[in-house]
Amino acid sequence: MNIVRFVKDWTLPISMLMGVVLYFVYVNIPFLAPTKPLVERLVGIIQPTLIFLMLFLTFCKVDVHDLKPCRWHAKLLLIQGGVFVVLALPLFFFPDMPGGLLLEGAMLCFICPTATAAPVITRKLGGDAARLTSYTILVNFLVAILVPLVVPLVHPQPGLSFMISFSMILGKVFPLLLCPFVLAVILRYLVPKVHAKIGEWHELAFYLWAVALALAIAMTVRSIVHSEYSFWYQAGLALISLISCALQFYYGKKIGRKYGDTISAGQALGQKNTVLAIWMGYTFFTPVTAIVGGFYSVWHNTVNSYQLYKQRKLEQK
Repeated sequence: MNIVRFVKDWTLPISMLMGVVLYFVYVNIPFLAPTKPLVERLVGIIQPTLIFLMLFLTFCKVDVHDLKPCRWHAKLLLIQGGVFVVLALPLFFFPDMPGGLLLEGAMLCFICPTATAAPVITRKLGGDAARLTSYTILVNFLVAILVPLVVPLVHPQPGLSFMISFSMILGKVFPLLLCPFVLAVILRYLVPKVHAKIGEWHELAFYLWAVALALAIAMTVRSIVHSEYSFWYQAGLALISLISCALQFYYGKKIGRKYGDTISAGQALGQKNTVLAIWMGYTFFTPVTAIVGGFYSVWHNTVNSYQLYKQRKLEQK
C-alpha cells in the first residue's frame, strides 16, 4: 500500500522521468534503430487514443443534470479564445517575425483546454466540480473549432490549401475532444448499465494519464534533441509557459471571485490538459513548441500542490 501511495503522490515526476529515460534508452539501443519509423507512427496513434479514453472515462462519471453553465464560463472562454486569436495575428501578418516561436508557445498555453483531473482538485479545494466540468466540455468545443480555423493561417503546411489543412486538423481535433462526451451521453441513455459500469472505472483515467504523460514527455525530449533552435529559444518557451500559467490562474481566480466561485474558475483557466498541449505542439505547430506543455505540467502541478497544502493546513485548524 505504501508503494501504491508513493506512486500516486509522485505520479507527475515519475511519469516525466520515465518519458526522458525511455527516450534515451530507446535511441541508444542500436538494433532498435530500424523500428523508429514504426514506433513514431504507433505513438501518433496511441497518444490521441489515450487522450480520448481519458476524456471518455471522465465524462462517464458526469451526471448531465448536474452540469451548470454560469456567467464566468463566458468570460473565461473569451479570454482563452481571444488571447489565442490575438497572439495569432502577428504570425499571420509577419510569418517570419523574430520570436514567432515564443508566440506559438503562448498560443498553445492559452488555447489548451482544462485538465481532466481538474474536477478532482477542485473538489478537494472546496470548489464546485460540476461547474468546472461544464466549463471543460464548453472549452473542448471552443478548441475543436478555433484550432482548425487558426492554425492553418499561422502555420501553413507546404503544398496544402487552407481548406485541406482545416479539414485535416478538424478531423483530428474535433472527434478527439467532442466524441468522448457525445459517446458518454449516448451510453448513459441507451445502455445505462454499461455506462454505470464504465463510470466505476473512472480512476483508470489517472493511470492512462500517467502513460500518456510519459509518452508526451518522450516526444518533447525528441523535439528538443532534434531541434535546430538554440537553448535560449527553448528556455524562452519554458519562461512563456510559466508566465502563461501564472496569468491564467490569477485572472481565473479574479473573475471567479466576482461570482463567488474563485476556486472553480481559477482551476478551469489555470489547470490544463498538458498532454493534449504537447500533442498539439508536435502535431500542428513547430515541434519544439511541445516543450511548453511539459513545463506547464510542472508549473500548474506546483500551484496545485501548494493550494492543497494550504487547504490541508486550513482543515487541521
